[in-house]
Parts: sequence; structure tokens; C-alpha cells
Amino acid sequence: MLGRTHYAAEINETLEGKTVTVAGWVHRRRDHGGLIFIDLRDRSGLVQIVADPTQEENFRELDRVRLEYVLAVQGMVKRRPEGMENQDLASGMVEISPERVEILSEAKTPPFMPADADAVDEILRLRYRYIDLRRFSLLNNFVLRDKVLMAVRQFFHAHGFLDVETPSLARSTPEGARDFLVPSRLQPGSFYALPQSPQIFKQLLMVAGFDRYYQIAKVFRDEDLRADRQPEFTQIDVEMSFMTQEEILNMMEAMLRYVFQESLGVNLEPFPRMTWQEAMEGYGSDKPDLRAGEKLWNLTDMTAQHIAWPVLRESSFVGGVVFRDYQPSRKHLDNWVELAKSLGAGGLIWMVKSAGQIRSSAGKWLTPQELQILADAVQLRDGDVLLIVAGDKMPSLNVLGQLRLEFARQENRIEEGWRFLWVTDFPLFEWSQEENRLVSAHHPFTMPHPDDISLIETDPLAVRSQAYDVVLNGTELASGSLRIFQPQLQARIFSALGLKPEEIEEKFGFLIQAFQYGAPPHGGIAFGLDRMVMLMAGAKSLREVIAFPKTARGIDPLMNAPSPVDARQLDEVGIQIKK
Repeated sequence: MLGRTHYAAEINETLEGKTVTVAGWVHRRRDHGGLIFIDLRDRSGLVQIVADPTQEENFRELDRVRLEYVLAVQGMVKRRPEGMENQDLASGMVEISPERVEILSEAKTPPFMPADADAVDEILRLRYRYIDLRRFSLLNNFVLRDKVLMAVRQFFHAHGFLDVETPSLARSTPEGARDFLVPSRLQPGSFYALPQSPQIFKQLLMVAGFDRYYQIAKVFRDEDLRADRQPEFTQIDVEMSFMTQEEILNMMEAMLRYVFQESLGVNLEPFPRMTWQEAMEGYGSDKPDLRAGEKLWNLTDMTAQHIAWPVLRESSFVGGVVFRDYQPSRKHLDNWVELAKSLGAGGLIWMVKSAGQIRSSAGKWLTPQELQILADAVQLRDGDVLLIVAGDKMPSLNVLGQLRLEFARQENRIEEGWRFLWVTDFPLFEWSQEENRLVSAHHPFTMPHPDDISLIETDPLAVRSQAYDVVLNGTELASGSLRIFQPQLQARIFSALGLKPEEIEEKFGFLIQAFQYGAPPHGGIAFGLDRMVMLMAGAKSLREVIAFPKTARGIDPLMNAPSPVDARQLDEVGIQIKK
């Protein structure tokens, strides 16, 4: 076989007159005026091969090749005729005149051509993923992913972190989502669980004295899928000892700066910080998109004091969102009302200021003076619109936050750029309506805020945590916390969650026991690698940055997984299928 001397994108004018060997797939084939043009594709790009009938044997070989055949071509680099250059290609100023052609592999007509894959049904593309991945647009995502991973490893290695692999077969622990269970053949009736995170293992590594740990970890969650979720995904998992929350945030921010500089050549601005409470009240979301316009307005105190209409005066919460420089029709305003209702609001009040006059859907209940007070409170100018929602605080904030985002999307008001944000001081607990009990907002190992520890038993929903998220352009990129390292405090959290002593001992006894042998203060974080690369690449779906992803139904069309297994395998692990 001919040995490759160059990738396609390396063939340029500096090699004119020299003999090179390239190898790859037939991307395009044209026959013009007795000449055969082949665009040969490899990972780096395309290079043009041109043969004429005087090159008898090579011409015959190239004449019989078809799209996606695999070739090796040895030939001389020549400058393209004037007017035939292609400025879009790295090799676009030259072409190769073949001296020897080897057909390494023939190809059936593919179910679709890589260049046409954007218009092909996704299931078909996933079934033939190896063809889909031949697209440069997808390939480039994996080049970026490789750069990101390299930068991550360089940063952590330079800062004294150890790359440690933790087990993929572990015991089931309650961490929020359903486990993927693996039956044990050697222990009939018992199951392993694939890790939802390496959480416990990395805490045990801190107890062991590893001090700084990281891992590019595969994790698994059996939950309903959405566009931004997969049943298995990759996270950058990190844990550190003897560091404060402030030190951890600074270290991780430095890591992200390094990754973006090395991967995209982007210098990031310092990340702003806000508490969970500030995020919810300002943006109606714990992952606010700072690119989508100004914050929400809390009008509760003002309406209680200055508005006579009971709907506003007596409501426990009144909030507003302002759309600046917006000229909606009545139909548009009605659409905002319907959208607010569909999001759970009881109703929506709109106010429009134009030519110094204020119109409002509540004009019959609010005096001109009251309308002016509301307008002044949000600095309403000519051409602005104020939308008001009244009701319970958190649901109302959620509606207003979604209206803010939807307006920015509809009016193309979302700013360009990378807007990072730290959100801190999340609630430690939340109430699960589904389970009718207190559950951890993050996980049960999260350290409570030191000022709120006394409230764990008396007012648990008021307890803040020392937890923090990294948000990028309205998407949660990472989540972390300081961990509980005192057995007594951990036991109080388990008790608040309603876990009985025997249940605590069965599920977490080994962790509490480990803490009794000298546990350092520690904390960590986990970044969703797939999600981060998706945002960096500008991709629309996680499936564009995962080599072999599952469909929205958790199916792998390539291997047709999941699939039934034979009766012998089921018998070996003691399982019967219930029909």
C-alpha cells in the first residue's frame, strides 16, 4: 500500500513540483472534457486530483471509482490553471497529477452522502453514524472537544490535580434520578448501579488524602430525555481539600478561562456572582441568561402603598418585565397574555407608553395617576411596554422570567458573546410534591450555610447551602458545593431527609465510618462536558458533540440497543421477564 506523506490540507504551493502521497475518500467526482476530477477527502480537508487520458492506467482506475471509495494517490503537485483556484480550500491553489493510484476499498452507494446529511432524517443518520460523522461540520465538533479535553488536562496537571478513575460498578444510592441497574451473576438477586456521579468515591479520595482530584468521568442517569440530555454523558469531575468556597470558585474560573483561551482563543471577562435569591428575583430563573435584557421589577411594595385596585394592592407579589423600544399590535399584546396564562399565570396586565400617553389592559380599574405611578416605577419611556403578573411569588417570577427570554428570542435581542455567571447560596432542601417529603435540592452531602445550621430541624426550607453553579448564556454548565465532612452533621441531614438510622447505616454507613477516621474539609464541582462543547461549538443538540449518541427515546439505532437477551443470560443472573 502506498504510504501517506501528507494530509489533504497540507498540499499547497510550497509543494509545487514535488511528489506526494495522499489517502482518503472520494468526496466528489466530475468528468469534464475527457478530464477526471476527484476531490479526495481526509480528516484535514479536500485536495483535487486531476487525470487525463494520457495517464492510461491511472485514468482507468480513477474512471471506475465512485463516491466514498477509499484511495491512495501518489502524484506531482501542480499549480491550478488561472481562474480555477478555490480560495475556500487550504489546497485550493494546487492539484495533484496522479502517478500511481490504489483503490484501497470500494464502497456501496451510501444511504446518504455526507455533504447532504443535514437534510436527512436523524434516525437514518444515527443508524449510519460512521457516514454521518464524515461531515466536516460534525468532525469539527470533535476536534474542538479534543482541544477542550487537552486544555482541561493541562490545567489540572499544572495545578497539582491527580487524574483518578473511580468504579463504574457501584451500589445504588439515592441521588435524584433513577439508576441503571446491572444484575450480579455471582451474587444472585443483587445489583450494581452505574454511577450517576463519582460523588461518594471522590469524597473518599479526599479522606484518603489525595487532596486534589479530577476525572473525565462517564456517568449514567435513567431519566426522561430532552434535547439537552442523554442517558450516559461525560462530566469533568473535580474535588479539592482544604479550600474555601471562594478559592474553589477562583480555581474553576481560572480553568474555564484557560480552556476558552486554548480552545477558542477567547479571553473571558471575570464572572459576576449572585445568590440564588438574587437570580430568582432578578431573572425568574436560577440560571439566568444575562444576554436577554434588563432584570425583572418587583412592584409589590409600591402597589401595596399606591394602588387601590385589590388585584394588585392585596396580592402577595406583583412583578413586571419591561420590553424597551417595542411597538406591539393589539394582537401581539393578546398573544403575550395567552402565553403568560399557558405558563401558569392567572392573567397578565399590559401597559404601553406612546406619544406620552399610557394605554393599559387594566385601564378601567387603574386611574391615570396610578398608571403613571406604575410607569415611573419602571422608568417606562415612549415606545416601551410593561407586562405585570400578580400572584404567588415564585410562580409569578418564573412566568416573568420566561416572558423576558421569549421576548429576547422573538425580537432577536439576545446579545452575542459569552456571559458566564456564578450562582451561589442555593436552598439546601426543597419539598417534593411527588414524594410528599423533604428532598435535597442538590445532594445529601452538601454543606449547609454556616448561618443556617440551627434551622435544619426547625425550618429546613429556609436553610441555604454552600452550593454553587456555573451558568453560561442561560445554561447550567456546572454544579458543585462544599461537602459535609463531620459525621454528626451528616447524620442530621440524613435525619431531616427522613432516612431512618438503619437505612442510613445500610446506604451510607461506609461513608460515615470513613469520616470517623479523619476527613478533611473539602468541596468540588462537576462540569457537563458534552453541554459545554455543545455551547462552544454553537451546536443545537448534544447529539452533535457525542460520537454515538442515543435518540430522544434512549435508543441506539446503530447497534439497535437496548435489545433482548437470550434466556440463558437471563437465567444466569436469575431474572425472569414479566409480560
